[in-house]
Amino acid sequence: MSDNLKTLISLALSEDLAGGVDVTSEATIPANQLSTALLVTRAAGVIAGIEAAIEVFHAVGITKVEAIVTDGAEVPAGTVILKATGNTRQLLLAERTALNFLTHLSGIATETKRWVDLVSGTHCKIRDTRKTTPGWRLLEKAAVRAGGGANHRLSLSDAALVKDNHIVAAGGVREAFELVRQGNPTLPIEVEVDTLAQLKVVLDAKPDLVLLDNMTPALCREAVEIVAGRAKLEASGGITFDNALEYAQSGVDYLAIGALTHSAKVLDIGLDLVMGS
Repeated sequence: MSDNLKTLISLALSEDLAGGVDVTSEATIPANQLSTALLVTRAAGVIAGIEAAIEVFHAVGITKVEAIVTDGAEVPAGTVILKATGNTRQLLLAERTALNFLTHLSGIATETKRWVDLVSGTHCKIRDTRKTTPGWRLLEKAAVRAGGGANHRLSLSDAALVKDNHIVAAGGVREAFELVRQGNPTLPIEVEVDTLAQLKVVLDAKPDLVLLDNMTPALCREAVEIVAGRAKLEASGGITFDNALEYAQSGVDYLAIGALTHSAKVLDIGLDLVMGS
């Protein structure tokens, strides 16, 4: 388990135990009672967050935990995706935190799969952004992969992305690119452009990837013709589920979709308790 996941689980459980005890479980459940918890999908979708859910149960002292499916599995409603057996009080202590991880991350995976399926038949890939929940980036980007999407950079040091504010600060798109290249000769560099004129200026500097910001599908098609394979192209801004296929058919290599992580609806998953071990 990563230190990041350990920290998130510890924080989540501490929120539930802020008062020191689960007063309802203490009052209604014998201390030595055993049972089995079945985590079951209430809706169809793509699963992500299995490892996190397992670690939540481990964190409260449940050692007998079985994953029925793996991340990336596409399942119908009514599917048992995880099974945990042990002390009933401990199972119910883990319930909400485990479900919070699973429902949120599976929602992202399910939403990603929806976009991936939309552009199938083109060579275009669906990519996420850094518009992630603070502290959850690694988990959310893993969920995007589980849904068939691709990841953009994880941090500001993985790759350079020269955006409009960098261009303003440096005095021009070509100037900004050259400054980044001088300081980071081996790092992949992506440059954001707002116009085809900017694209032509920066293309001779040989960027690895060019981000076409808020361009129409028609302008993206022109950009593809101008670049002619000399750099990868990513469309970003103004892309909706209704027009994404048109963007993908323009010939760009990637669509940047912030909604994968910042607007995905949770996948409905519940916990059903079965008495006895």
